[in-house]
Amino acid sequence: MTATDDLVARVAAKARATTRTLPAPARAEEATAAEEALGFPLPPLLAALYREVANGGYGPDYQLLPLVGPGRTATGEYRSERSASAAGNTPYWPAGVLPILDWGCGMYAAVDCLDEAAAVLLFEPNAMTDDGAVAWFVDAGSLAAWLETWLGGTAWYSEDADEHEDVPEPTPWPSAATRIAG
Repeated sequence: MTATDDLVARVAAKARATTRTLPAPARAEEATAAEEALGFPLPPLLAALYREVANGGYGPDYQLLPLVGPGRTATGEYRSERSASAAGNTPYWPAGVLPILDWGCGMYAAVDCLDEAAAVLLFEPNAMTDDGAVAWFVDAGSLAAWLETWLGGTAWYSEDADEHEDVPEPTPWPSAATRIAG
């Protein structure tokens, strides 16, 4: 068993233990169609979560968005945010950054699908003025690290985060301006 297989198995176990009804996993052809619609491949770990655990509906607080299906999906939110960003006076959404979880109040957890480590970014638009880059923060250097903080209850958003030493806080994403302009 690889480290990724082990992580996916632990995520699946927590998802089953904390979610009443998990959606079925996305079928391989659905994931492929989503990648085609997005214009980029999903990082292997993210693809495995959608194909092997469930099509969203589990995870931190507000739970992962489905990749495909009716209603709000990660694919639909990505296209919507990219369109709104391109149409507005202040571009703010970079290509290849897939929103996977809606924190509410316009905030998203998003995976940088163009980054080999699949960094998890926090989009916090509420203080944004004329610079879309100020809304982006690094939540975790990789999707694997982000999942580990959820599994261990040591993420900044965890209810008892103040009880743990050295809980990492999101930091400004240094590549935001370049990626938004690109």
